[in-house]
Amino acid sequence: MSHRGTNRTGGAAQGETVELPVGPERSGEPVKEMLSLFKALSDETRLRMLKLLGNGELCVCHVVAAFHMSQSKVSFHLGVLRAAGLVKDRKEGKWMHYRIDDSDLFRRLLVLSVVEKVPDEMVREDRIRLAAFMKESAPPLLPAGRCCAARA
Repeated sequence: MSHRGTNRTGGAAQGETVELPVGPERSGEPVKEMLSLFKALSDETRLRMLKLLGNGELCVCHVVAAFHMSQSKVSFHLGVLRAAGLVKDRKEGKWMHYRIDDSDLFRRLLVLSVVEKVPDEMVREDRIRLAAFMKESAPPLLPAGRCCAARA
């Protein structure tokens, strides 16, 4: 698809009509990446997840407990964040662990800026549920919060 517009700069004469590409021809990969990035940041649940991950790596089971949400929903939201390059994952046994991806400076600064604006009150209950889950699930010989290692 193209759009006819007037270009008054560069090599075109004043008032000359030029073809301006719109759509996929114009929106190369960087634009698609930005759309994915901002789409990932446009959901309250994902913002809360990023806020929690700001304190360090969490297993999916920790996020499920913190959000009192099904594992499939949590995995969906974490997958959106991963696809946008905002979080990294690693597998430990059968469990997936997520942390904020700090390999891209732009994304890291954006996450820091956005998460700073998320009020602590918004994740207060999530943190309470997470702390309770980690305390309850700690096996006797493993550090607190290693529920995944205990179940693997």
